[in-house]
Amino acid sequence: MYYTTDNNAHGLPHDPFKAIVSPRPIGWISTKSREGAVNLAPYSFFNAISDRPKLVMFSSAGMKDTASFAIESGEFVANLATRDLAVQLNKTSAQAPRGTSEFAVSGLTEAPCRIVAAPRVAESPAALECKVTHSFRPEGLDGAVSDNTVVIGQVVAIHIDEAILKDGMIDMALAAPLARLGYLDYSVSDEVFQMRRPRMPDASDV
Repeated sequence: MYYTTDNNAHGLPHDPFKAIVSPRPIGWISTKSREGAVNLAPYSFFNAISDRPKLVMFSSAGMKDTASFAIESGEFVANLATRDLAVQLNKTSAQAPRGTSEFAVSGLTEAPCRIVAAPRVAESPAALECKVTHSFRPEGLDGAVSDNTVVIGQVVAIHIDEAILKDGMIDMALAAPLARLGYLDYSVSDEVFQMRRPRMPDASDV
């Protein structure tokens, strides 16, 4: 099948776009407002976009508490979402009233960060403390502004539970990071393999 996205005439029961762009890491973002309100929510539009400097981004559909708190405070934390925490993560996606802490809703524990004021998820095996560098609403080809707000943050500190380390590296089987697929589907990597990038221009050393 083939269709153009100007009218989304795919004829399918559900839009396949997000199922094609998958799996996607989940940004489990915790924030704290200037008034001290704490928020925790998962974002499937999330990824690392640079290593030098270390930058991550998440995109919020509408100006929700997470984006609002991150922009006004200039800080956020990206907590690693894992299979063991999938149920709690799903609870943090509930549309709780503004100012309600999803830590309380989900039964998770706030742990202090070292540099940013926002707490991290104590049960998560890894967390990135981030300072906001930029936020904006992206535009389409026609110049129309999206309802989404993109927030970019520089990672200023990293927490890792040594229980997921093996031979000096994060063991993905131990960490079991959770990924978002399309529709209501999630996944965990149950097969890990390595490939070295070719060094020769003709890739003959693969």
